[in-house]
Amino acid sequence: MAERPERPKPQIREYNERPTRRMTDMDPAGLVVKKEPDRAKRQFMNYAFFKLDPAFRRLEPSEKERAKAEFAEVVERWAERGEGFIVRTYSLVGVRSDADFMIWRIAFDVREFQAMQRELNRTHLAGYLTQPYSFLSMQKRSIYVDRFNPEGEGVELRPGEGQYLFVYPFVKKRDWYRLTPQTRQGMMDEHIYVSAPFEGVRLNTSYSYGLDDQEFVVAFDSNYPQEFVDLVHRLRFTEASMYTLRDTPMFTCIKKEIREIMDDLA
Repeated sequence: MAERPERPKPQIREYNERPTRRMTDMDPAGLVVKKEPDRAKRQFMNYAFFKLDPAFRRLEPSEKERAKAEFAEVVERWAERGEGFIVRTYSLVGVRSDADFMIWRIAFDVREFQAMQRELNRTHLAGYLTQPYSFLSMQKRSIYVDRFNPEGEGVELRPGEGQYLFVYPFVKKRDWYRLTPQTRQGMMDEHIYVSAPFEGVRLNTSYSYGLDDQEFVVAFDSNYPQEFVDLVHRLRFTEASMYTLRDTPMFTCIKKEIREIMDDLA
């Protein structure tokens, strides 16, 4: 009798932690150590989604072109502003029915969002735009130890590097906050371990406690939609996912210059 060929041994990914001096925050409510308020300067973020009224497409071609150019000039001027103000633009035309484009704005002063929006509101195109969604959030260091990246997620922001940005508001169940710090850290260890192989997806988590209806705004920057789909699928099987109250609506945003977006519209 012929010998059966040996089955290849399954490859097991090694669990390689990097040394870290940070430990789980054992007093997140600040009841024991009486933490002082943190008044350090942080970045605000605004994910502003816009929807075009179809009536705009029925205007004369010359009027449409002037309106599109005027709107684009305002966005481009703010994008070149500097001084810590960052603008990234994305198209959702043909991807969602309730939003056509998104402007991702980042600043150290939330009033700068108002100043830019004021100028946009004075354009001719603004008369044909609504804002079905607008999420406000702020950067801060995660309280959880990332054993693959001990410096922690949410400190350094490099927005808009990928061709796609996947954005959604996120709310945890209140039961999550009743768990012990060790229990939550254990679930986050699993969450981080599952996510680690997906190096083509960069996570930007920002915090909305007290600023907006959601608790977080989660934005995944990537060139690989298929990798993001597989990542989210795997995360559904982690224990931490049981404590998700809401993570919709979800937006697939395609990075484009503002003038390309204007051409997508009409």
